[in-house]
Amino acid sequence: MNLLQKSLSCFLLCLPAALSADNLPAYLDEEQPLEVRVEDALSRMTLQEKIAIIHAQSKFSSPGVPRLGIPEIWTTDGPHGIRPEVMWDEWDQAKWSNDSCVAFPALTCLAATWDEHLSHLYGKSIGEEARFRDKDVLLGPGVNIYRTPLNGRNFEYMGEDPYLASRMVVPYVKGVQENGVAVCVKHYALNNQETRRHTTNVILSDRALYEIYLPPFHAALTEGDAWSVMGAYDLYQNQHACHNKRLLIDILRNEWDWKGAVISDWGCNIRLGWLPLHRRGHCKRTRLGVRLMDRRSEGRVAQCLRQLLYGLSISKTHQRGEIHHQRVRRQSAPRVAPHNAHGNESP
Repeated sequence: MNLLQKSLSCFLLCLPAALSADNLPAYLDEEQPLEVRVEDALSRMTLQEKIAIIHAQSKFSSPGVPRLGIPEIWTTDGPHGIRPEVMWDEWDQAKWSNDSCVAFPALTCLAATWDEHLSHLYGKSIGEEARFRDKDVLLGPGVNIYRTPLNGRNFEYMGEDPYLASRMVVPYVKGVQENGVAVCVKHYALNNQETRRHTTNVILSDRALYEIYLPPFHAALTEGDAWSVMGAYDLYQNQHACHNKRLLIDILRNEWDWKGAVISDWGCNIRLGWLPLHRRGHCKRTRLGVRLMDRRSEGRVAQCLRQLLYGLSISKTHQRGEIHHQRVRRQSAPRVAPHNAHGNESP
Protein backbone atom coordinates (compact mmCIF):
# COMPACT_ATOMS: atom_id res chain seq x y z
CA MET A 1 0.00 0.00 0.00
CA ASN A 2 1.44 3.38 -0.94
CA LEU A 3 1.85 6.29 1.44
CA LEU A 4 -1.04 8.27 -0.02
CA GLN A 5 -3.36 5.29 0.34
CA LYS A 6 -2.25 4.77 3.94
CA SER A 7 -2.81 8.41 4.79
CA LEU A 8 -6.15 8.50 3.05
CA SER A 9 -7.23 5.24 4.70
CA CYS A 10 -6.66 6.79 8.12
CA PHE A 11 -8.58 9.82 6.92
CA LEU A 12 -11.47 7.72 5.65
CA LEU A 13 -11.70 5.77 8.91
CA CYS A 14 -12.52 9.04 10.64
CA LEU A 15 -15.36 9.85 8.26
CA PRO A 16 -18.99 8.82 8.73
CA ALA A 17 -19.75 5.25 7.75
CA ALA A 18 -22.16 6.53 5.11
CA LEU A 19 -19.22 7.50 2.88
CA SER A 20 -19.00 5.00 0.05
CA ALA A 21 -17.53 4.73 -3.42
CA ASP A 22 -20.58 6.55 -4.74
CA ASN A 23 -19.86 9.73 -2.78
CA LEU A 24 -16.08 9.46 -2.52
CA PRO A 25 -14.42 12.83 -3.25
CA ALA A 26 -12.80 12.90 -6.67
CA TYR A 27 -9.32 13.57 -5.29
CA LEU A 28 -9.50 10.27 -3.35
CA ASP A 29 -10.84 8.29 -6.29
CA GLU A 30 -7.97 6.47 -7.99
CA GLU A 31 -10.18 5.82 -11.01
CA GLN A 32 -10.34 9.52 -11.79
CA PRO A 33 -7.79 11.21 -14.13
CA LEU A 34 -4.92 12.96 -12.41
CA GLU A 35 -6.00 16.42 -13.57
CA VAL A 36 -9.48 15.88 -12.11
CA ARG A 37 -8.08 14.70 -8.78
CA VAL A 38 -5.67 17.62 -8.49
CA GLU A 39 -8.27 20.22 -9.36
CA ASP A 40 -10.73 18.67 -6.90
CA ALA A 41 -8.11 18.73 -4.12
CA LEU A 42 -7.21 22.34 -4.89
CA SER A 43 -10.86 23.37 -4.88
CA ARG A 44 -11.17 22.04 -1.33
CA MET A 45 -8.06 23.77 0.01
CA THR A 46 -8.01 27.20 1.59
CA LEU A 47 -5.60 29.87 0.39
CA GLN A 48 -3.54 29.41 3.55
CA GLU A 49 -3.26 25.67 2.90
CA LYS A 50 -2.15 26.25 -0.68
CA ILE A 51 0.48 28.71 0.47
CA ALA A 52 1.66 26.38 3.24
CA ILE A 53 2.35 23.38 1.01
CA ILE A 54 4.69 25.36 -1.24
CA HIS A 55 6.83 26.50 1.69
CA ALA A 56 9.16 24.77 4.12
CA GLN A 57 8.14 23.83 7.62
CA SER A 58 11.58 22.48 8.56
CA LYS A 59 15.01 21.98 6.97
CA PHE A 60 13.81 19.07 4.86
CA SER A 61 10.01 19.03 4.89
CA SER A 62 6.92 20.92 3.82
CA PRO A 63 3.47 20.56 5.38
CA GLY A 64 0.56 18.59 4.03
CA VAL A 65 -3.16 19.17 4.52
CA PRO A 66 -4.16 16.80 7.33
CA ARG A 67 -7.88 17.50 7.08
CA LEU A 68 -7.83 16.29 3.46
CA GLY A 69 -5.47 13.40 4.04
CA ILE A 70 -2.66 15.02 2.04
CA PRO A 71 0.59 14.05 3.80
CA GLU A 72 3.74 16.04 4.42
CA ILE A 73 6.60 15.96 1.93
CA TRP A 74 9.98 14.83 3.29
CA THR A 75 13.12 15.36 1.24
CA THR A 76 16.63 14.05 1.68
CA ASP A 77 19.98 14.89 0.22
CA GLY A 78 21.44 12.60 -2.40
CA PRO A 79 22.61 11.75 -4.88
CA HIS A 80 25.14 9.28 -3.43
CA GLY A 81 23.38 8.23 -0.26
CA ILE A 82 20.57 9.13 2.10
CA ARG A 83 21.60 11.96 4.40
CA PRO A 84 21.65 11.36 8.18
CA GLU A 85 18.74 13.03 9.96
CA VAL A 86 19.23 16.64 11.01
CA MET A 87 17.49 18.76 13.63
CA TRP A 88 14.08 20.18 12.75
CA ASP A 89 15.30 23.67 11.94
CA GLU A 90 19.08 23.38 12.32
CA TRP A 91 21.85 21.80 10.26
CA ASP A 92 23.21 19.92 13.28
CA GLN A 93 22.93 16.15 13.12
CA ALA A 94 19.98 14.69 15.03
CA LYS A 95 22.22 11.81 16.20
CA TRP A 96 19.72 9.08 15.53
CA SER A 97 20.91 5.51 15.90
CA ASN A 98 18.96 4.14 12.91
CA ASP A 99 19.78 6.58 10.10
CA SER A 100 22.88 4.93 8.66
CA CYS A 101 23.10 4.38 4.91
CA VAL A 102 25.23 3.00 2.10
CA ALA A 103 27.82 5.44 0.73
CA PHE A 104 27.44 4.86 -3.00
CA PRO A 105 30.21 5.76 -5.47
CA ALA A 106 30.03 9.34 -6.71
CA LEU A 107 28.03 10.01 -9.87
CA THR A 108 31.19 10.87 -11.76
CA CYS A 109 32.28 7.25 -11.17
CA LEU A 110 28.88 5.94 -12.23
CA ALA A 111 28.98 7.94 -15.46
CA ALA A 112 32.48 6.64 -16.19
CA THR A 113 31.11 3.09 -16.43
CA TRP A 114 28.99 3.95 -19.51
CA ASP A 115 26.64 1.26 -18.19
CA GLU A 116 22.96 2.21 -18.31
CA HIS A 117 21.88 -1.01 -16.59
CA LEU A 118 24.21 -0.24 -13.69
CA SER A 119 22.79 3.29 -13.51
CA HIS A 120 19.30 1.83 -13.17
CA LEU A 121 20.44 -0.53 -10.40
CA TYR A 122 22.17 2.38 -8.66
CA GLY A 123 18.98 4.46 -8.76
CA LYS A 124 16.79 1.57 -7.68
CA SER A 125 19.07 0.80 -4.74
CA ILE A 126 19.31 4.36 -3.44
CA GLY A 127 15.56 4.73 -3.95
CA GLU A 128 14.97 1.68 -1.76
CA GLU A 129 17.01 3.25 1.02
CA ALA A 130 15.10 6.51 0.66
CA ARG A 131 11.80 4.62 0.87
CA PHE A 132 13.00 2.69 3.93
CA ARG A 133 13.79 6.04 5.60
CA ASP A 134 10.31 7.38 4.74
CA LYS A 135 11.61 10.02 2.31
CA ASP A 136 9.43 11.31 -0.50
CA VAL A 137 11.98 13.26 -2.57
CA LEU A 138 15.64 12.46 -3.25
CA LEU A 139 17.57 15.67 -3.92
CA GLY A 140 19.47 14.39 -6.94
CA PRO A 141 20.80 13.41 -9.35
CA GLY A 142 23.07 16.30 -10.30
CA VAL A 143 23.67 16.76 -14.02
CA ASN A 144 25.50 20.06 -14.33
CA ILE A 145 28.21 19.85 -16.98
CA TYR A 146 31.89 20.01 -16.03
CA ARG A 147 32.73 23.44 -17.40
CA THR A 148 35.90 23.65 -15.32
CA PRO A 149 37.83 20.99 -13.38
CA LEU A 150 38.00 23.44 -10.47
CA ASN A 151 34.28 23.11 -9.71
CA GLY A 152 34.14 21.81 -6.14
CA ARG A 153 31.09 19.65 -6.79
CA ASN A 154 32.04 18.00 -10.07
CA PHE A 155 32.10 14.65 -8.29
CA GLU A 156 28.32 14.95 -7.82
CA TYR A 157 27.65 15.28 -11.54
CA MET A 158 27.83 12.99 -14.54
CA GLY A 159 30.78 14.39 -16.44
CA GLU A 160 31.57 16.87 -19.17
CA ASP A 161 29.82 15.05 -22.04
CA PRO A 162 26.17 16.12 -22.41
CA TYR A 163 25.30 13.00 -24.40
CA LEU A 164 26.80 10.62 -21.84
CA ALA A 165 25.13 12.45 -18.97
CA SER A 166 21.81 12.36 -20.85
CA ARG A 167 22.02 8.59 -21.36
CA MET A 168 23.13 7.80 -17.80
CA VAL A 169 20.64 10.01 -15.97
CA VAL A 170 17.48 8.49 -17.45
CA PRO A 171 17.84 4.98 -15.96
CA TYR A 172 18.96 6.50 -12.65
CA VAL A 173 15.76 8.56 -12.49
CA LYS A 174 13.55 5.62 -13.42
CA GLY A 175 15.27 3.36 -10.89
CA VAL A 176 14.73 5.78 -8.01
CA GLN A 177 11.12 6.54 -8.90
CA GLU A 178 10.19 2.86 -9.19
CA ASN A 179 10.23 3.00 -5.39
CA GLY A 180 7.66 5.78 -5.28
CA VAL A 181 10.39 8.28 -4.40
CA ALA A 182 10.62 11.41 -6.54
CA VAL A 183 13.98 12.57 -7.83
CA CYS A 184 14.80 16.27 -7.84
CA VAL A 185 17.21 16.84 -10.72
CA LYS A 186 19.69 19.59 -9.94
CA HIS A 187 20.83 22.33 -10.33
CA TYR A 188 18.66 23.84 -13.09
CA ALA A 189 20.47 25.41 -14.76
CA LEU A 190 24.06 26.54 -15.51
CA ASN A 191 25.29 26.02 -11.95
CA ASN A 192 28.70 24.96 -13.28
CA GLN A 193 30.94 26.40 -10.56
CA GLU A 194 30.76 26.78 -6.80
CA THR A 195 32.85 29.93 -6.44
CA ARG A 196 30.44 32.89 -6.18
CA ARG A 197 27.61 30.69 -7.43
CA HIS A 198 25.05 32.95 -5.75
CA THR A 199 26.08 35.94 -7.85
CA THR A 200 27.53 34.44 -11.04
CA ASN A 201 25.70 35.81 -14.10
CA VAL A 202 25.90 33.34 -16.99
CA ILE A 203 25.82 34.84 -20.47
CA LEU A 204 26.06 32.30 -23.28
CA SER A 205 24.70 31.56 -26.74
CA ASP A 206 21.54 29.57 -27.32
CA ARG A 207 23.59 26.98 -29.16
CA ALA A 208 25.79 26.36 -26.11
CA LEU A 209 22.73 26.34 -23.85
CA TYR A 210 20.80 23.79 -25.92
CA GLU A 211 23.70 21.62 -27.08
CA ILE A 212 25.83 21.47 -23.91
CA TYR A 213 24.06 22.48 -20.71
CA LEU A 214 20.38 21.57 -21.14
CA PRO A 215 20.44 18.05 -22.70
CA PRO A 216 20.89 16.13 -19.40
CA PHE A 217 18.00 18.06 -17.81
CA HIS A 218 15.84 17.57 -20.89
CA ALA A 219 16.50 13.83 -20.89
CA ALA A 220 15.87 13.45 -17.15
CA LEU A 221 12.59 15.35 -17.26
CA THR A 222 11.12 14.18 -20.58
CA GLU A 223 12.55 10.68 -21.04
CA GLY A 224 13.03 9.82 -17.38
CA ASP A 225 9.80 11.54 -16.33
CA ALA A 226 11.47 13.13 -13.30
CA TRP A 227 8.83 14.39 -10.90
CA SER A 228 10.73 17.44 -9.69
CA VAL A 229 13.68 19.67 -10.54
CA MET A 230 15.75 21.99 -8.35
CA GLY A 231 16.30 25.60 -9.34
CA ALA A 232 19.88 26.88 -9.12
CA TYR A 233 21.45 29.83 -7.29
CA ASP A 234 23.14 31.47 -10.27
CA LEU A 235 21.81 34.07 -12.68
CA TYR A 236 21.16 33.43 -16.36
CA GLN A 237 21.03 36.51 -18.57
CA ASN A 238 20.77 38.87 -15.59
CA GLN A 239 17.91 37.02 -13.90
CA HIS A 240 18.21 34.47 -11.10
CA ALA A 241 17.49 30.88 -12.11
CA CYS A 242 14.81 30.38 -9.46
CA HIS A 243 12.63 33.10 -10.97
CA ASN A 244 13.97 33.04 -14.52
CA LYS A 245 11.18 33.29 -17.09
CA ARG A 246 13.28 31.85 -19.91
CA LEU A 247 14.32 28.77 -17.93
CA LEU A 248 11.16 28.09 -15.92
CA ILE A 249 8.37 29.16 -18.25
CA ASP A 250 9.59 29.38 -21.83
CA ILE A 251 11.75 26.25 -21.80
CA LEU A 252 10.55 24.06 -18.93
CA ARG A 253 6.79 24.54 -19.28
CA ASN A 254 6.25 25.64 -22.88
CA GLU A 255 9.00 23.98 -24.93
CA TRP A 256 9.30 20.77 -22.91
CA ASP A 257 5.68 20.69 -21.73
CA TRP A 258 6.87 19.45 -18.34
CA LYS A 259 4.28 19.33 -15.54
CA GLY A 260 6.39 18.52 -12.49
CA ALA A 261 7.33 20.54 -9.40
CA VAL A 262 10.15 23.10 -9.28
CA ILE A 263 11.90 23.21 -5.90
CA SER A 264 14.25 26.08 -5.14
CA ASP A 265 17.71 25.28 -3.88
CA TRP A 266 17.95 25.63 -0.11
CA GLY A 267 17.73 29.27 0.88
CA CYS A 268 17.87 30.26 -2.77
CA ASN A 269 14.89 32.60 -2.69
CA ILE A 270 16.50 34.38 0.25
CA ARG A 271 19.99 34.63 -1.16
CA LEU A 272 18.68 36.23 -4.32
CA GLY A 273 19.22 39.51 -2.48
CA TRP A 274 15.69 40.70 -3.17
CA LEU A 275 12.31 39.11 -2.77
CA PRO A 276 10.36 39.34 -6.05
CA LEU A 277 6.95 38.77 -4.45
CA HIS A 278 7.52 41.51 -1.88
CA ARG A 279 7.28 44.55 -4.10
CA ARG A 280 6.15 46.66 -1.23
CA GLY A 281 6.73 46.49 2.50
CA HIS A 282 9.71 45.78 4.69
CA CYS A 283 11.42 43.18 2.51
CA LYS A 284 11.93 45.20 -0.65
CA ARG A 285 15.48 44.62 -1.94
CA THR A 286 16.82 43.70 1.47
CA ARG A 287 20.42 42.61 0.94
CA LEU A 288 20.18 39.71 3.34
CA GLY A 289 23.65 38.31 2.76
CA VAL A 290 25.24 41.61 3.80
CA ARG A 291 22.80 42.86 6.36
CA LEU A 292 22.77 39.71 8.45
CA MET A 293 26.12 40.98 9.69
CA ASP A 294 24.55 44.29 10.67
CA ARG A 295 23.06 44.10 14.16
CA ARG A 296 20.81 47.07 13.39
CA SER A 297 19.09 45.04 10.68
CA GLU A 298 18.94 41.76 12.57
CA GLY A 299 15.32 42.04 13.65
CA ARG A 300 14.00 43.06 10.25
CA VAL A 301 15.98 40.35 8.47
CA ALA A 302 14.68 37.68 10.85
CA GLN A 303 11.17 38.93 10.22
CA CYS A 304 11.68 38.74 6.46
CA LEU A 305 13.02 35.20 6.73
CA ARG A 306 10.04 34.03 8.73
CA GLN A 307 7.63 35.72 6.36
CA LEU A 308 9.22 34.17 3.31
CA LEU A 309 9.74 30.67 4.67
CA TYR A 310 6.28 30.29 6.09
CA GLY A 311 4.29 32.16 3.49
CA LEU A 312 2.97 34.95 5.70
CA SER A 313 3.99 37.68 3.31
CA ILE A 314 2.47 35.90 0.32
CA SER A 315 -0.82 35.71 2.16
CA LYS A 316 -0.66 39.41 3.02
CA THR A 317 0.38 40.30 -0.51
CA HIS A 318 -2.52 38.30 -1.88
CA GLN A 319 -4.89 40.14 0.45
CA ARG A 320 -3.61 43.43 -0.93
CA GLY A 321 -4.42 42.18 -4.42
CA GLU A 322 -0.81 41.98 -5.62
CA ILE A 323 -0.86 38.23 -6.34
CA HIS A 324 -3.76 36.65 -8.17
CA HIS A 325 -5.27 33.54 -6.61
CA GLN A 326 -4.65 31.59 -9.82
CA ARG A 327 -0.91 32.13 -9.44
CA VAL A 328 -1.00 30.42 -6.07
CA ARG A 329 -3.07 27.60 -7.60
CA ARG A 330 -0.50 27.12 -10.37
CA GLN A 331 2.28 26.86 -7.81
CA SER A 332 0.29 24.47 -5.61
CA ALA A 333 -0.84 22.04 -8.30
CA PRO A 334 2.53 20.32 -8.95
CA ARG A 335 2.97 19.90 -5.18
CA VAL A 336 -0.36 18.04 -4.92
CA ALA A 337 0.05 16.01 -8.10
CA PRO A 338 2.87 13.60 -7.09
CA HIS A 339 0.78 12.03 -4.32
CA ASN A 340 -2.16 11.51 -6.63
CA ALA A 341 -0.17 10.42 -9.66
CA HIS A 342 2.49 8.14 -8.26
CA GLY A 343 1.97 7.51 -4.59
CA ASN A 344 4.73 6.34 -2.31
CA GLU A 345 5.18 2.64 -1.66
CA SER A 346 5.69 1.50 1.90
CA PRO A 347 9.11 0.18 2.88
